[in-house]
Amino acid sequence: MPIVCVLGAAIDKSDTEPLLMAYNASMSATTPFPSWLTAFTGINQWPGPDPPYIPLDFIDFSKIPNHGLRGMGVCPTTRDSCSFDCYKCVSYDDVYTCPKLSQSFDDGPSAFTDRLLDNLNHKVTFFTLGMNVVRYPETYLKAVQKGHLMGTHTWSHKFLPSLTNEQVVAQFEWSIWAMNATAGHLPKWYRPPYGAIDDRIRVIARMFGMQAVVWDYDLFDWRMETVPPTKTKQQVLEDARRFKAQGRGGFTLEHDAYASTVDAAIEVSKIYGPDQLTAAQCVDSFDYIKQYQEDDGK
Repeated sequence: MPIVCVLGAAIDKSDTEPLLMAYNASMSATTPFPSWLTAFTGINQWPGPDPPYIPLDFIDFSKIPNHGLRGMGVCPTTRDSCSFDCYKCVSYDDVYTCPKLSQSFDDGPSAFTDRLLDNLNHKVTFFTLGMNVVRYPETYLKAVQKGHLMGTHTWSHKFLPSLTNEQVVAQFEWSIWAMNATAGHLPKWYRPPYGAIDDRIRVIARMFGMQAVVWDYDLFDWRMETVPPTKTKQQVLEDARRFKAQGRGGFTLEHDAYASTVDAAIEVSKIYGPDQLTAAQCVDSFDYIKQYQEDDGK
């Protein structure tokens, strides 16, 4: 029998529905679809939430372990696949903590991210959805210009362990192309949606040169958006104060997809203070695999 758990607690699938609002498929992209991507893919527009798999010569499917597919909330009976969402298992190259208590944000950019950017006096890491990158390119570029670190959160927030190898590749490749087309860089860091990662997903991500970034503390800020709300802003801030009082470092998982979560994040930033680090700084590494200049012909 499969075990039903995510980080030690069962998932109510209805709890995840507010997150889906952040990347409504009816929204249109505003980042122009680049000619170099049309030449490579034969496609001339950004895809919907289920992007097509485009073969890449550096993806070697023979090296991907066969741990089987699993749905949301379903855990393997053993720890052999090193699942973070089920067992908090981390691999040798996962970034799972930080010397300083630091904020990180998932699911943007959104219509509310600009307000967050205007109210932060320190650098953070944003794990962005490709679909939202091409919808809010000016906000994405603003974050880059302010020196924040941009990582990928996949193309459309799918539960990766439930996807085939080809579908996982598609989630990564299209998110990377969105970031490249918008700001001219290739991400080094990614965060799996729902923290759902195992060694099959890690091997695929490593073929792109990427490393996973998970977290130490979850503020569950998105629960302010459930119907009815299952968490208040005051509870979010109380948790942040508790994490701060512990006197330890680590990443806080937050979201910039809603007005409510951005409002809370601004207050959390005051609680934690400006002495925070990006994911790359936490492990004394570099920000991006590659950054292109305007005349590089990316």
